Amino acid sequence: MENNTLINYENVEIRKEENVILQDVSFKLNRSEFLYIIGKVGSGKSSLLKTIYCEMLLSKGTGYVLGYDLNQIKRKQIPLLRKKLGIVFQDFQLLIDRSVADNLKFVLQATGWKNKTNIEERINEVLHQVGMENKGYKFPHELSGGEQQRIVIARALLNSPEIILADEPTGNLDPETSKKILQLLHDICDRGTSVIMSTHNYHLVNMFPGKVKKCQDGTFSDIEM
Repeated sequence: MENNTLINYENVEIRKEENVILQDVSFKLNRSEFLYIIGKVGSGKSSLLKTIYCEMLLSKGTGYVLGYDLNQIKRKQIPLLRKKLGIVFQDFQLLIDRSVADNLKFVLQATGWKNKTNIEERINEVLHQVGMENKGYKFPHELSGGEQQRIVIARALLNSPEIILADEPTGNLDPETSKKILQLLHDICDRGTSVIMSTHNYHLVNMFPGKVKKCQDGTFSDIEM
């Protein structure tokens, strides 16, 4: 892959058992690029993202992510790949029995961070980056949906990923909060991290332009907005 190309898919097919979810998926993601994947619920957006972090396998075609060949990647290499990716889930997946800071600390420790001072500094950095620097002591249930999503984005940034994968990050949020979350993701992209965001909200895509691909009826194609 070229140095500037982080993801390169060619003629990829994605299946779930006997069902073909998507076919002829071809695209590239370059550095500092924002890519939307749009489509209705159930059109294959999440499945495509899952192949990028090896939750699902490619059934045909070739896929390269950050130098890893998805058809050849070994099980022990998958955590190394995932460490270079930041994943933002629609349903947050925060640990409800611990504070925001402890949620972030848990991820850092699980990915090999040991120095207490470095851990605290990194937590403060990412919270500041998402505008939540005064919320570290709070528990998830004490935060609004938009605040929780900011914490999830902070969590995704912890290991300075090259790519953020955001799966319907505004799906459970009101329009004004959705706009702020999307602005935050674009700010992150402007600072050099590539972003792939799946959404069914065409209005948001029009407000914050980027490259757009569409999942529809098992196909994956370019679209002009």
